[in-house]
Amino acid sequence: MPFVYGEARARVEWDLSSLTGPGGQDWRVPVSELESRQSKLSIGLAESGIESVYIDDPVELYWLTGGRQNSAILIGADGSGIEARHWVRRSLERAEYEAGGDDSPHVVESHPRMGDLEASLLEAGCTCSPGLLAGKIPHKHWGYFTSKLGGLTGNDIDCTKLLYALRETKSDWEISMIHESGEINRLMFEAVRDFGGLGKTELELAGAADEVSRAAGFGGRVRMRRWPMDCDRVVITAGRSGAVPSYFDSAVGGLGASPISSLGAGFAEIKESQPILVDIVHVHRGYVSDCTRMFSVGSLSREWASRLDDMVEIGDAVVRGLGKGDCCSSTWERGSSMAAELGHAEHLMGMPPNQARFLGHSVGLELDETPVVARGFDRPLEVGGTMAIEPKVIHPDGAIGTEDTWVRTAGGMECLTAGTDFPLITEW
Repeated sequence: MPFVYGEARARVEWDLSSLTGPGGQDWRVPVSELESRQSKLSIGLAESGIESVYIDDPVELYWLTGGRQNSAILIGADGSGIEARHWVRRSLERAEYEAGGDDSPHVVESHPRMGDLEASLLEAGCTCSPGLLAGKIPHKHWGYFTSKLGGLTGNDIDCTKLLYALRETKSDWEISMIHESGEINRLMFEAVRDFGGLGKTELELAGAADEVSRAAGFGGRVRMRRWPMDCDRVVITAGRSGAVPSYFDSAVGGLGASPISSLGAGFAEIKESQPILVDIVHVHRGYVSDCTRMFSVGSLSREWASRLDDMVEIGDAVVRGLGKGDCCSSTWERGSSMAAELGHAEHLMGMPPNQARFLGHSVGLELDETPVVARGFDRPLEVGGTMAIEPKVIHPDGAIGTEDTWVRTAGGMECLTAGTDFPLITEW
């Protein structure tokens, strides 16, 4: 039956109740989450001396409005008197439903014509130009927006880092989403285990994992903030494929399916006694989990097994350090020093000149969030921060390593992915 919100709203002629998760589950972001996030942003704006922000980036829109429509949200600083307004081009009905319907914490209405934007901002209570997300929008878009503001000044404010900082600490609900993502991630490894074996191609194995992910609700996109990065969520490297460099800023890129898709699984076949690295990203209701496990046909050599043991030791040290509140840069120094002492300096996270210089990256709505276990991040992973820890070594004949996604709690680090529930290495 069509939904109607409010007497003034026209009847929706299509069925909003079809917007569900599997089995009719309500997969909308809880209204309490949206209220909390908007409040945190309002307080952050006030503390930064910024009157308001106009946000039209898809990731930040989802975080603040519960949906990803063609739209923008105006958020005012705490005490500014500017009411949160979600201006929607399309679909207005979906935007209202996704924000909680009559319980929406913000006004949902049609986006004003760009020629009327300045008047609409003034009517909303703005006395100066709102900040934008200059770190995420094209320069041309920034210029077009500011050209429509006429007499409003102060239009050079960039609020990107403020939004990034607010999203670093996850709520209990967000952590539960990443944990659920990790559960599906583990099922994807089980599919690889059950389907894989001698003669199968990397892409065939990736297809088995993809089927599980899609059936569980994966929407087809892994979001990244670093331009122009994009990501294949199932990277599988069989033997020498693990040494092939790619554009991707990570330890392992893989062959990829073609030159335009030069990351992830390729057409290499699984052979006996070679390391098969499987790095899986799943996205559940927007939230990323990232995990790596090893496979082989028959036993790996003692040398490969020793390398994996060393990566486990380094990973454990990184997790312990972060759990104690050590800053990310010092944790990187400790982990990379351990790798050098164990003889892996020239092979940690790649081979020269293609070595990645990190051991862990934060995850959330994007795969490459902050902070990172790397130089320059002279601060800890805060309680509520979620991070994938992934020490790996790469040699000409393959790659090996481990990875799980963790959350820092008041008591230390808690694993959100496979952890001990799926072995570090599986033999076919």
